[in-house]
Amino acid sequence: MLDRPHKGDEVATMMDEMGRKARAAARVLAIAPAQQKTQALEAMAAALVAASDDIIEANRRDMEEGEKAGLSPAMLDRLKLTRERVQAIADGVRAIAALDDPVGAVIAAWDRPNGLKIERVRTPLGVIGVIYESRPNVTADAGALCLKAGNAVILRGGSDSVNSSSAIHACLARGLEEAGLPAEAIQYVPTTDRAAVGEMLKGLSGNLDVIVPRGGRSLVERVQTEARVPVFAHLEGLCHLYVDASADLDMAVKLAVNAKMRRTGICGAAETLLVDRAAAATHLEPILAALSAAGCEVRGDAAVIATLPTATPATEEDWSTEYLDAIISAKLVDGVEGAIDHIGRYSSSHTEAIVAEDAQAVEKFFREVDSAILLHNASTQFADGGEFGMGAEIGIATGRMHARGPVGVEQLTSFKYRVHGSGQTRP
Repeated sequence: MLDRPHKGDEVATMMDEMGRKARAAARVLAIAPAQQKTQALEAMAAALVAASDDIIEANRRDMEEGEKAGLSPAMLDRLKLTRERVQAIADGVRAIAALDDPVGAVIAAWDRPNGLKIERVRTPLGVIGVIYESRPNVTADAGALCLKAGNAVILRGGSDSVNSSSAIHACLARGLEEAGLPAEAIQYVPTTDRAAVGEMLKGLSGNLDVIVPRGGRSLVERVQTEARVPVFAHLEGLCHLYVDASADLDMAVKLAVNAKMRRTGICGAAETLLVDRAAAATHLEPILAALSAAGCEVRGDAAVIATLPTATPATEEDWSTEYLDAIISAKLVDGVEGAIDHIGRYSSSHTEAIVAEDAQAVEKFFREVDSAILLHNASTQFADGGEFGMGAEIGIATGRMHARGPVGVEQLTSFKYRVHGSGQTRP
């Protein structure tokens, strides 16, 4: 059962203790052999599969509470765990286990004229705090990624997934213990009291090195405003799909439907469709018809409404809304320049895609659009660390410092310099 202290001083004391334990565990992990971390991850994956029934039962309780609370279908889809999804979580942990260990890897090496040999080497960040909402799989992904990179982590999940996340965390703790690593290396905050988030933002008496928020705009903005430690910001996924006049029509239709409708509740789902005005006569109607047939509500400009009778007028707010639902805003733009202008005004700098056969249009799009992930002739739903070959991700960083795009094991490390001499002194 989860402990839910209510007094502010109780929460502060509890969180401070978690911070101290995490720092101690981080020292152990920083020098833990790669094989020992791999053993722990493999044991976690096995524990997740063995505990599938318990995890699904815990998730059932969360789903019931979520339905009573009026969570949207998209949020309920994020929350829901099936046997297949639990297996996918375990597979994700195994994929992380199979990755090369980043700790100690030499990033660069060079010799100086005075004979000094200099190496830049990957090191763990230390203690990471992850604050997230709804998706219980983040518990396993974040815990496993931080461990692989030699970091201790404190996980604070959303209240709507508390039972599911707690059941998953129990499997992670079991894997750590089986491998002889401290259970405090991956801790789950055992309270839904929001004061716990406030304590993390303060830095837990200097024991928290970085915070990763995964959630809606309000959560991310609070973290960015209040945090006293560095933040890997994962802002909302206001993703755009631009269809150029040179685009293959069949490809454009297929990509538009997949980018929006494969899973509407993920941050890589397309929220705005931009179509080249020069392709309005050939491309607009087939794409809109396919989206509508797939069950997507379309909100658009005058041209879109004239083309699709069921479409409704888009408001100014629509262009800056992450729907996370079967809704898309759509409009005509004046070529790739018009698309770039629209994206520059409304994008959250997460993911944008261009469908085009014109190499110059693609090059211009890639050069001038400044988002973390850019795709050519591919669905925005590929904006995912697993699809990038990273095993998994802790989030998509939309800022510009340290990490950007999918945050995998390498992005969860820093570096230090090792300098080898032979008695040199500086004149």
